This record gives sequence, structure tokens and C-alpha cells, in this order.
Amino acid sequence: MQIQFWGTRGSLPKPGPTTLRYGGNTSCTAVRLDDGTLLVFDCGTGAHNLGLDLLRQRTQPVHGHLFISHFHWDHIQGFPFFAPLFVPGDQWDVYAPGGRGQEVAPSLAGQMQYTYFPVALDQLGATIRYHDLGEGTFQLGAAKIATQYLNHPALALAYRVEVNGVTLVYATDHEPHASSPAGEQPTPGHAAIHAEDRRHIEFLAGADLVIHDSQYTDAEYPAKRGWGHTTIEWSVDYALAAGVKRLALYHHEPTRDDAGIDRVLEQAKARAGAALEVVAAAEGQTLTLAERPATVVQARAEDAEAPPSPPETDRLPTVLIVDDDPAIRTLLVTILRREGLRLLEAADGEAALQMARTERPELLLLDWQMPKRDGLSVCRALRADPDPYFQRVPIVLVTALAGPEHTEAGFDAGVNDYLTKPFAPPQVRTRVRSWLMRAATP
Repeated sequence: MQIQFWGTRGSLPKPGPTTLRYGGNTSCTAVRLDDGTLLVFDCGTGAHNLGLDLLRQRTQPVHGHLFISHFHWDHIQGFPFFAPLFVPGDQWDVYAPGGRGQEVAPSLAGQMQYTYFPVALDQLGATIRYHDLGEGTFQLGAAKIATQYLNHPALALAYRVEVNGVTLVYATDHEPHASSPAGEQPTPGHAAIHAEDRRHIEFLAGADLVIHDSQYTDAEYPAKRGWGHTTIEWSVDYALAAGVKRLALYHHEPTRDDAGIDRVLEQAKARAGAALEVVAAAEGQTLTLAERPATVVQARAEDAEAPPSPPETDRLPTVLIVDDDPAIRTLLVTILRREGLRLLEAADGEAALQMARTERPELLLLDWQMPKRDGLSVCRALRADPDPYFQRVPIVLVTALAGPEHTEAGFDAGVNDYLTKPFAPPQVRTRVRSWLMRAATP
């Protein structure tokens, strides 16, 4: 497996004399498996040079697989300028998080409307198949592909590739869930308290190489909380806890020049010690992971499985919003009104418990401190219900009580996730959407 970086910058292209060594183009990474399968992760501005390189090397029609983490501009701006998409006879399978009103093709077509670009999506010359992904696994020739939602203000996926004894994880634009001012970040190598951070660590576990969002430092993070990115310190801690062999710092802060990346790389290496190799991803850099030759098989079209599609249902998912503060309930209803949901409200714990048992919602957004019954009491009562539905229904605690001791108490009571007050509307929409799709997956 050969990995080459074509764009490593986050948020904004930053070409110029101060970014020559690590590069100024936004996210794009090409992976060539030993059997010739071509995987491309994200299509930021770095995709332009990748496309030109593929044309130069082209001796026969290309069949590539493009995996997009999410639809923010720095991850798709290169799509209209990716030359292989214009070549008749070439084939591309494009995969991205989709479902619940966010399908891949219309999302990509948005930036190619006539107002912004002279060529429409349906005018591209190559044969292009679009795949709306949820969480799950599928086989792509010799490779097993796994997907998992990230914590970002847009629906985003991480990708794990396992092939012939080696594992690569591409996980960019992710914010740790334990992000309270009190701080739940573990010391290097220790387990995280937040269940969703533990789930992220499990997704990275044992990988030979993890390409991970590392946009900020701990010192920069308080001003960037809620923007959906990981600190360099957190990236190292994730990798140590997951037993990763090599970590590539990725999605570099656009204001950080080459010397600045040198400095944070040294900090990351010092934090990792001898247990983990750390590099900073740089444009043009190639990393190699040795597949086991004895198990390499030629990929065939008939070996491919259908990727995991988001669940479809004619029923509007029900979300029960529980908070004794009418202003918070109104705010949450306003944020979620256009998400195609059936929204119910309760103002205290007893009413919430009764309504949950009657209406059987697909998701609960639950305050902690309420009259009659607090949120944890409601959660414990639902988890103790003999009906299996209430033992697995997602419950997201929406609370200002987000310190480590509160987080641990919440998970002990059966809470699945936290939204910390004050919250940003994109955070709410993304977490609700991902939990609804995750809960609906068999």
C-alpha cells in the first residue's frame, strides 16, 4: 500500500513561500493498493495536481474510488478541477456521508451550479457512480472498508482500510467529545472517559497508519471549541490509546507556516515518546505500508459489495426534547425544524418518562436538572424497562454539567452522548442526524 499526500492544509488553501515544505493545498490523499486499486480520500484543491499526475501516467482507462469525508469546501473544491472526471471511458465511484436530505450527487452539484462554475455535474465525461454512505463495512476487492461518523458541524465520516495484513485510517475534521473547560483529556495513552471518544479510539485501534485531523494546539483550542477539529495533543493521545504504529498530523491550520508545523511536530513527538512514530503530512510525501505478498489477490468487479447505505423509512423520526427551560426547548425546536423530524416536548422528568413510553421516540434530547425527575433518573428508568426498545434508544444529555465526574455519572446511567450548553446549531443538527441514522441501522 502506497500513500501519497497531495493536499494537507485545513479550512483554506494557503500557497506561498511560508508553506513550501508542508504544502498549501487542502485535503487530498491518494492510496494505491498492491493489486492496483486506487483510493482517493477527499477532493480539496490538492486533487488538481493529483488529477494531472494520473493523466500523465495513464496507459489505460482508470477506475478509481473517491472517498469524501464531508462536504465542506476545503474537501470538495478540487472536484470540478479533477481532470480524470472529464475523461470518457474512465470510471469513478464516489462515496460520501449521505441520507436524510443530504445525498452525494446533489451536494457536489451545488458548487457546480452555473452561478459558480461553467460545467454542470451531469456534463462530466467519465462514468461516475455516487454512493450515499452510513456507518458500516463493505468489501472492495481485497480491501475491507469501514466507516464511522466523526464529531464535526457537518455530517462527516472516517474511513478504515484493511487489506492483506495492513490497516490505514483516514480521520479528518473531528473534534473530541470530551471538550469541557474543566478538561477530560486523558494523559498520554490513558483511556478516555467519554463513550464516543472510546468509540473513536476503537475505530483507530491497531492501525499501521492513522492520518488524523491535528489542526490546533491545546493552547489554541478554547477559542476554537465547537469548530470540529482535534488538537495535536489529542491526536497523539488518541493514537497512543489505540495502539497505533504511526500517526500523520493532517489538516494543518492555515495560519501555521512551515516553521510552526516543525514546532508542533516536535511537541507531538515528545508527547508520543518511543511508543508512537509521528510525522507531519507534507505535499508530495509518500508513505509505504507493506502488504503481505502471500495474501495479495487481484481485485475483481464481482468481489465488490454494496457499501452501507443510510437507512430509509417513510416514517418521520420522532425526537423528544426534554428541558424545564422553555427557551432551550424553543431553541432546539427552531434548530431542528427543517430536519424532517417529528418533534415532541416535555418540561419535566415525569412527563418525559410517560411520553417516551407512549410515543417511543427514536431519540431523546434530555436535560439533567429538572423538576420531578432529573435526567439521569429518567435515563435509568428507561434502561431498566423490560422493553428492549428503551434499552437501546439513543439518549443525548443536553446539559451544562459536563465536567469529568458528571460525564462518568451520565454514562453510568446509560446516556449515549452529551451536548454541552451553550451549544451551536450545527453541532445539534449533526449529532441528531448521526444518532438517528446510527440507531436506524440494523
